[in-house]
Amino acid sequence: MACPKQAVEVQLSDRRVTATAKDDFGEITMLCDAGASWSPRHKSDVIKDIESKSHSYYVHIDGYPRIDVYVSIDNGGKEFRTTKNVDAGNHLGNLPDC
Repeated sequence: MACPKQAVEVQLSDRRVTATAKDDFGEITMLCDAGASWSPRHKSDVIKDIESKSHSYYVHIDGYPRIDVYVSIDNGGKEFRTTKNVDAGNHLGNLPDC
């Protein structure tokens, strides 16, 4: 008799992003948080983390609300994005370089 399968609980870690690395065209290639063991993290790995729900990423600058990083399809490829708030400086495009 087979043993019943047990549900496996995924351990999700919430990762704050404080900087980004960009290529020559200004496209974000890595997410960073100085001193964090996961940082820097390459774009393809961040996308896998978010899609598999193994890690979440967010931007939070003091004085602004937290904004989550999510995966979107852009021009046939996967990208990560934040919701831009025109009044806030807390989205990926405004972060300093790693």
